[in-house]
Amino acid sequence: MGRFTFITTTLVGCLLSAEMATAQTEVPPYVFSKEKTSVAEVQPTPFKSLKPIRELPNPLLSRVSGQPVNSIYEWENRREEIISDLEEYEIGEKPSVAPENIQAMMSGDTLKVEVTVNGQHLLLTSTIHYPETGHAPYPLMIGTSMISLPMELIEKKGIATMTFHEAQVNDYSQWRQHHERGEHNFDRLYPHLKDNGAYSQWAWGFSRLIDGLQQLGEEKTRIDLSHIGVTGCSYAGKMALFCGALDERVALVITQEPGGGGAAAWRVSHQVDSVECLEKTDYHWFKESMKERFSDDNVYLLPHDHHSLCALVCPRALLMLGNPDYKWLADPSAQVSMNAAIEVWRKFGIEDRVGYSIIGGHPHCRLPENQYPVVEAYIDKFLLGKQGVNTIYRETSLP
Repeated sequence: MGRFTFITTTLVGCLLSAEMATAQTEVPPYVFSKEKTSVAEVQPTPFKSLKPIRELPNPLLSRVSGQPVNSIYEWENRREEIISDLEEYEIGEKPSVAPENIQAMMSGDTLKVEVTVNGQHLLLTSTIHYPETGHAPYPLMIGTSMISLPMELIEKKGIATMTFHEAQVNDYSQWRQHHERGEHNFDRLYPHLKDNGAYSQWAWGFSRLIDGLQQLGEEKTRIDLSHIGVTGCSYAGKMALFCGALDERVALVITQEPGGGGAAAWRVSHQVDSVECLEKTDYHWFKESMKERFSDDNVYLLPHDHHSLCALVCPRALLMLGNPDYKWLADPSAQVSMNAAIEVWRKFGIEDRVGYSIIGGHPHCRLPENQYPVVEAYIDKFLLGKQGVNTIYRETSLP
């Protein structure tokens, strides 16, 4: 644990010692109406210019200007710098889609979204399950692959649910027959992006569902577009984190037991045996070049790490749920990463919008009752808009 502490302390010291304005005169919004708020065009860090960074890179230091980030508006552009490196070195490009290339409709309670790119069509469908309580427009929780959180914490609160069926975009699965890289539906539309990892392709498809909801509007969908959440567990916990981090129309991200490649920092996991680290993950999910370029001590060449992936959710809300009984999940690394990411929310005076609960004593992807309160708090505050709810959770059963 000594090295973990050193990395966290180094990063926090860097953040606090930088010449930053500490007073925030404007409270950042909880959510945005656009997939991306920044219009900055940022190129990734050239590979030849990368130098080893032993500590977690400072997410609040602009790569382009070399200056610290002092406002939420500067953070919008800094996010683009992080995203450009994340896409270049880890997952591949998540392309934007023009509104005229989206055609949405409701068939009963099923949302249908047809995307047309390069003369190719892709149909996404998902049934919206409306609650028996509350009233329209309803907040919405989207499950990546499925929702493994107890439904009593969601539907009984008057929240609608739907599933993002990721196989409609990229049908890779660890457990069933699937297409190979370059053969997925996404690749028909973007053949030049066949080297993408699944997480960029899945994040792209997830955003197209939200495009459809936006296009149809609240009257047709009965969904409150300002209160959309995303959640998933294990590999889908990673998916939920990438989907929410890369789409600013998501108000709440709950990433459940995401493991390495999710909230855990590659640099920290590199120092621990028998955990999911950069060399030991599923490379259908990521660009194969990441392993070739950043294995072993080359991990320190990454210009970012997954504390920055988590921080991309800021100023929106993020809750990370862990389970230290499963060493593979690298939860000590995730705790270091989350503590570092929290500094970004703290910079803007909104540290109540981010938290974690790393509690053992339960099966994988089975939320125990002692984690119900933190999940309820985040749902109440960020999907239902309840005031006076305590969401500053930093709880762990880790030694």
